[in-house]
Amino acid sequence: MESKRQQKYAKLIQKELGQIFQRESRALVGNAMVTVTRVHMSPDLGVAKVYLSFLLANNQEIFEKINENKKSIRKNLGVRIGKTVRLIPELVFYLDESAAYAQHMDDVISKLDIPEASDEEEEED
Repeated sequence: MESKRQQKYAKLIQKELGQIFQRESRALVGNAMVTVTRVHMSPDLGVAKVYLSFLLANNQEIFEKINENKKSIRKNLGVRIGKTVRLIPELVFYLDESAAYAQHMDDVISKLDIPEASDEEEEED
């Protein structure tokens, strides 16, 4: 369970990283839509686990580019939040597959062949 302080930092970092990916990292991510889906802070606020989701992109390729440029992303974050926090956390990026999983489950469910209920079964209800 995260403390209020961890949650507050996580929200701040999620918001700021989202803006960094939207505005300042076009060269890095191109036309891909990068969404910061979740951020979890370590108890000492020294590490931020950042979950990312991508649209219109080769997930693995963009993810690798982001990881290779982690230092500059952290530096941008420091410029933005340096006056409000004492420590700029280390960033650990994870691929958030929940959107892809949800899409997969939608596809599976839509392909299910569910027979219509007969009139007799409906009358029993």
